[in-house]
Amino acid sequence: MTHNIYLYILTAAAVSCLIRILPLTLIRGKIKNPFIRSFLYYVPYVTLAVMTFPAIITAPQIPLAGILALLIGIAAAWKGVNMIGIAILCCAVVFICESAAAFIM
Repeated sequence: MTHNIYLYILTAAAVSCLIRILPLTLIRGKIKNPFIRSFLYYVPYVTLAVMTFPAIITAPQIPLAGILALLIGIAAAWKGVNMIGIAILCCAVVFICESAAAFIM
C-alpha cells in the first residue's frame, strides 16, 4: 500500500488555510457578544496550558519531580514571583529531586 505524501501535504495546507481564512470571510464586523469575546480572549492561554501541562509531568525522569515542581511553581506564582524566577525555581526542584533519587538508588 503506497501513500501519496503530496496528497497529505495538500490536505493539511487546505485545512490550515480554511481555518484561518473562513473566520475572516464570514465575520466582517466587530464581535459584540460578551460570551464569544471572552471565549476568544482565553483560547491562546488554554491552548498553551494544554500543550504545556503534560510535558511538565512527563519530561522529568521521575514524574513526581515534575508534579512537585508544578506545585512549587504555582505557590511561587501565587506569592508574586516573576516568570524567570519561577522557571529557575522549578528547574532547581526537578534537578534536586532527580539528583536525590539517583543518589538513593
